[in-house]
Amino acid sequence: MNKYSLLSINDLSTHDIMEILHDARVFNISQQDWHLPMHNALAANLFFEPSTRTHYSFESAEYQLGCSVADFNSASSSVTKGETLYDTAKTFEAIGYKVLVIRHPQDEYFKELEDISIPIINAGDGKGNHPTQCLLDLYTMYDEFGTFEGLNVLICGDIAHSRVAASNKDALERLGANVRFCGPKEFEREGFEMSDIDESIGWADVVMMLRIQRERGATLGEMSDEEYLHQYGLDHRRYAMMKENAIIMHPAPVNRGVEIASDLVECGKSRIFKQMENGVLVRKAVIKRAFGYKPFRED
Repeated sequence: MNKYSLLSINDLSTHDIMEILHDARVFNISQQDWHLPMHNALAANLFFEPSTRTHYSFESAEYQLGCSVADFNSASSSVTKGETLYDTAKTFEAIGYKVLVIRHPQDEYFKELEDISIPIINAGDGKGNHPTQCLLDLYTMYDEFGTFEGLNVLICGDIAHSRVAASNKDALERLGANVRFCGPKEFEREGFEMSDIDESIGWADVVMMLRIQRERGATLGEMSDEEYLHQYGLDHRRYAMMKENAIIMHPAPVNRGVEIASDLVECGKSRIFKQMENGVLVRKAVIKRAFGYKPFRED
């Protein structure tokens, strides 16, 4: 596996994480375009699951860096003829692509790709890892508060099926933040201590709501969307309990009126669409790193 691959947030030291966040900040404030050499900047996006934000923010980042981009469609590829993930990835390597961005429904699909020599960026594997979503979440928090040390982060919802919850837990705790989780008993996850949302909402500097991942088998049982919002979601009553300077986050897509009241998605405390903007910056930094370029120098 290439040393510039990014498969899990745990592939990165805290120093690595801060370098990527710094590069994202430079991309945000710089008035000059920064492009990779065109003759070598071939990137392929291999998405085996539906995606809007991750897929197209990677594509936006790649085009802004001057990459030539292949947008792989598994439904019209040799995957339909039985081609393995390894052979698909090996094909892109053989025909000259230099970076692969892959999303796949299988947990840790990348273990099958250890013999691929070009960098692989994991855009999400099953319910396991989502390192670039974690990085853009971290960038959003750091941009807001300027530190992770002592930051109180509450993550609420479908913890059991969330690769976002897993990646953020690992990174935030290493960076010095305090992390709590809450949600229905059905969504509990081994190793994730659950707390009561009403007891924790006023403690949190960051309230991150998670979608119910029905495509991975999560269900509300007999509970209606309205009942879920009242019992476990961010409604107006809980919004009023938040700290004055606390922010709301969500990896999206958002199910309005389920995990969060619809009019809170774009309220003054919300950073949900800001996270999407930050996703392009962070993915530019990660792609730059994958092509072997050193971090920008600190000012």
